[in-house]
Amino acid sequence: MKLNELSPAVGSVTPAWRKGRGVGSGNGKTAGKGHKGQNARSGGGVRIGFEGGQIPLYRKLPKRGFNNRFAVKYSIVNVSDLNVFEDGATVTVEDLLEKRIVRKVNDGVKVLGCGPLEKKLTVQAHAFTAGAKQLIEQAGGKCEVV
Repeated sequence: MKLNELSPAVGSVTPAWRKGRGVGSGNGKTAGKGHKGQNARSGGGVRIGFEGGQIPLYRKLPKRGFNNRFAVKYSIVNVSDLNVFEDGATVTVEDLLEKRIVRKVNDGVKVLGCGPLEKKLTVQAHAFTAGAKQLIEQAGGKCEVV
């Protein structure tokens, strides 16, 4: 197959209607715009969101908060959740997904220092809080940033 042999599927492409080309075309005279009025004029019509002068919905609704497009959204794991792993194990992001501790890895996994840790683990994650790092190292484990 060559580029010059490509063609669209039969029936998927229809020719454009030629408006205002006589009564016999079925789209002549007013060219589908009806008789007079704002939408019949050249450049006619209203902008998006215009409701005829009534206060539009986007002005009625309150503006709340701020959504930072550049914020890093971590999936969080508490240190106490890591007690399900065997002593001396290496905990990776894949292991957390497998055990359903984390349902979805957004921009990474962050370990928080909430709760006790009784196992010696090597934890691999994208970020750690200072408290989590301290708890893991107190238990004899290691923190590795992926």
